[in-house]
Amino acid sequence: VQLQASGGGWVQPGASLKLSCVASGSSLGRYAVGWFRQAPGKEREGISCLNPVDNRIYYAKDVKGRFTIFRDSAKNAVILQMENLKPEDTAIYYCAADSGDYISRCWIGANYHNWGKGTLVTVSS
Repeated sequence: VQLQASGGGWVQPGASLKLSCVASGSSLGRYAVGWFRQAPGKEREGISCLNPVDNRIYYAKDVKGRFTIFRDSAKNAVILQMENLKPEDTAIYYCAADSGDYISRCWIGANYHNWGKGTLVTVSS
């Protein structure tokens, strides 16, 4: 499966953005999909993911209540809707996917073999 992440940009604090992870080459139907981000000078962190095999949806503490992950089956995509963005959300955002049958903790990047190129999100006034 090939992944394309898009939707990043520059926004002011409090604004919203919608990131899309569109897949080609395979249906995402049984894939776990995760969103990760890496800020300058920091390690990559898993911020949200879903796994249709065990029906798990995960949000990191820093984004819970502000970000929503959901599947857009018509577009073979997984969306990350981000609300009330903060400067500390500034990072490159990546999506990753792999068979949900083999991923028990979808927030761990090392579990994934398929990654999209990142999309930059900048939150600044």
